[in-house]
Amino acid sequence: MNLSSDDSSASKPKHVAIIMDGNGRWAKKQGKLRVTGHRAGIKAVRDAVSFSVKHKIESLTLYAFSSENWNRPEQEVSSLMELFVFALDNEVKSLHKHNVRLTIIGDISRFSRRLQDRIKNSVALTANNTGLNLNIAANYGGRWDITQSVQQLASSLAKGELAVEDINEKCDILTLVFTRSITCRSCDPHRWRTSYK
Repeated sequence: MNLSSDDSSASKPKHVAIIMDGNGRWAKKQGKLRVTGHRAGIKAVRDAVSFSVKHKIESLTLYAFSSENWNRPEQEVSSLMELFVFALDNEVKSLHKHNVRLTIIGDISRFSRRLQDRIKNSVALTANNTGLNLNIAANYGGRWDITQSVQQLASSLAKGELAVEDINEKCDILTLVFTRSITCRSCDPHRWRTSYK
């Protein structure tokens, strides 16, 4: 799909997801530390966001840190957390300037208080923006998503905010899913939301 040559609403995707996989392996092949690859990933994110804004894509979801990533070496996890703080501190003002609305999906309670505060402040700053919806999946997994969805449905039903008839298969469909990894993995927690054509 060449969005640069045809930007019509009929040809461009509404919701694109990118699995940020392979940065560490890329760095290792270059003879560098894995964290170097993760740092390089920030530029890739910036490029993806810029592209999405330019082509008026409605939503971009980036799988940045899955719940399984806690099993990585402690030093690597610590570096990833610091990189997350760095990215929020350095990028959120630009996101806000370009009318991007930031949402973090996942269980942030396991993150440090410092990172949680950065996340909450960043989300609050961009909450009223009306441009690109940028979703960052952090400490996210398919089971978490299903559990949260069921709990929200149950709560809404109990409060009378939702009727049983309102629950149907209509949802935000992921049009395209990209991964940098050459190896095909069953790592996409949003597979059930993806539309294959």
